[in-house]
Amino acid sequence: MKFKTSFLAFLTLSVNLLAQGRMTEDILWSLGRVGGESLSQDGKYVYYTVTHYDKELNKSNTQLYISDLSGRNANMISEARSFAGNVAFDGGGNLMYSKDGQVFHDLIQRNLGIEGLEYSNFRISPGGRHIAFSRSVKMDQTKADRHPDLPLASASVYEDLMFRHWNVWEDGAYNHIFIGRLSPDGIAQETDIMSGEAYDAPTVPFGGAEDMSWSKDGKWLAYVCVKKKGKEYAVSTNSDIYLYHLETRQTQNVSQSLTGYDKEPQFSPDGKYVAWLSMGRDGYESDKNELIIMDLITRKQFNITRTWDETINHFIWSPDSRSVFCNLPYRGSVQLFEIALTNAFSDTPMPNYRQISQGDHDYATIIGISGDELVCTRTDMNHAPEVYAVNIQTGQARQVSRVNDAAYQGITPCPVEKQWIRTSDKKNMLAWVIFPPDFDPTRKYPTLLYCQGGPQSALTQFYSFRWNFQLMASKGYIVVAPNRRGMPGWGRQWNEQISGDWGGQCITDYLSAIDQVSKKPYVDVDRRAAVGASFGGYSVFMLAGLHENRFKTFISHCGSFNLESWYGSTEEMWFANWDLKGPYWNKKYAKAYQRHSPHRLVHRWNRPILIIQGGRDYRIPDTQAFEAFTAARMLGLPARLLYFPDEGHHVLKLQNGILWQREFFTWLRETL
Repeated sequence: MKFKTSFLAFLTLSVNLLAQGRMTEDILWSLGRVGGESLSQDGKYVYYTVTHYDKELNKSNTQLYISDLSGRNANMISEARSFAGNVAFDGGGNLMYSKDGQVFHDLIQRNLGIEGLEYSNFRISPGGRHIAFSRSVKMDQTKADRHPDLPLASASVYEDLMFRHWNVWEDGAYNHIFIGRLSPDGIAQETDIMSGEAYDAPTVPFGGAEDMSWSKDGKWLAYVCVKKKGKEYAVSTNSDIYLYHLETRQTQNVSQSLTGYDKEPQFSPDGKYVAWLSMGRDGYESDKNELIIMDLITRKQFNITRTWDETINHFIWSPDSRSVFCNLPYRGSVQLFEIALTNAFSDTPMPNYRQISQGDHDYATIIGISGDELVCTRTDMNHAPEVYAVNIQTGQARQVSRVNDAAYQGITPCPVEKQWIRTSDKKNMLAWVIFPPDFDPTRKYPTLLYCQGGPQSALTQFYSFRWNFQLMASKGYIVVAPNRRGMPGWGRQWNEQISGDWGGQCITDYLSAIDQVSKKPYVDVDRRAAVGASFGGYSVFMLAGLHENRFKTFISHCGSFNLESWYGSTEEMWFANWDLKGPYWNKKYAKAYQRHSPHRLVHRWNRPILIIQGGRDYRIPDTQAFEAFTAARMLGLPARLLYFPDEGHHVLKLQNGILWQREFFTWLRETL
């Protein structure tokens, strides 16, 4: 392994920034964003990426680092200002990684691919003879193909769904998986294993290298794909696990009997099994993730977690294939668990589930296993991700990477407290309450009710670089973040209650939370606001019509306002059909649309509102924001529309992100 001088400039902030004592927008955006990659083959070193943002250039750069597990010897491998990640190893154990879109061999210091061609999401087979990777392949005719004599015409022609998805329009190209021969001389004999298929693998928009896995003998490649088109694709979440055999070039669908999402296939180290995560119901994107394990000889499948009331985020096999380690949302944080497989392979599986970690933090990713430790990334509401090593038996954790230690040394952390809320239906609900760094219980503070998106996403100890609780509290606000109905980590029933009841119990949960916390003497009941994005933005629109003067101001980011018009303009119809139970023109659902659509309550709006929207958000199209803003102004209410024409559902560009935060807090200063 070739080590290079550690690039320390990014790890230290100026004395002026550190002297401020509180988190600021500039400090937040100067932090290094750590991503877990891989362990070395001997388990002694960890590879991780660090992303930094350049405010002047409005760009990010990602570098690859290696560190021993003591954390005392961290070195940057890739050059400054190069994008690096996707760590893998050749047959000799030599490091390879993605660098500027190419497959880079660290030992010989050169790219192995053909210049100008795309090599994304690559996986190297055991033994290093083959490499699997994805590349965009044009499959459908475009306007230029149909009308070659009209090169300046700007129109596109579509005949079915989904003509746009998430933040891009359909362009006739698809992700395909290729397999090539790998040697120090380069990548050769490339084969498109999906030739002629107009489908995406990895899946879009979020699929990556985790959608591919090699078998121990290097003869099989497992991959994930949704082999559906048009309307059939738009209404279904039925992805499948396919096994491609290198020698016969035949593909088998091994999850055909499973009707929901199937993803993240992993072959066991002993070569006997393949496991994956599976959701049971087609159309339900937030169903419980079950762990399915298939015997490669008998092809018999076992649902290992059928009797467990939790949903898995990600998993990894133990080296001896006798257990699986996973992370999952659990009671308000993301924790590590072990699933022992001793009694798992029967018609009535009885695996043993054991919680490894505890505490008010999230183990967001599992990088690998080194001896008796799991190597992971960890966050809490006061700290961005860092690499940690966690003892499998005791759960004791120790920090490995220290990318942002220098920055946090100058920042006073915000106190974070668990408060239990009694809901209207007599349930107990956790609310995270985040206080200003210099919190004084004898003073009164303006208070923000934070409404989570999803709608079925966990509200845990995550560290967002936009909806950052530490930054909000550092501005002098108390933040109340309830685990309302619809969130995983509290059992299946709690998670599923929200489907078909968007404007019902979950909104009442928010009111219960703000009412109970407001009884504390430190809450200024005359200065309360409701803020949120996505389903949280929808929740803010609903609360604006239901709050009965609880709130003084509102901020809604990318929220649904008119559910009827939203149904006709969104893209993933499975989501709308499941969570709203069906289309608005079906009389069976007419009352539900009337009850749950915020635009039906707009006549009750009586407070200022900031509405934020991305022009390339096709999950919640921008017309939703325009309708809400128009309604507010026609009612004579103070309102502001913050519109990002080049952003999607999330604001990702650096200067846009800083502007977002400036406008967010400016609005609160002016109206709260």
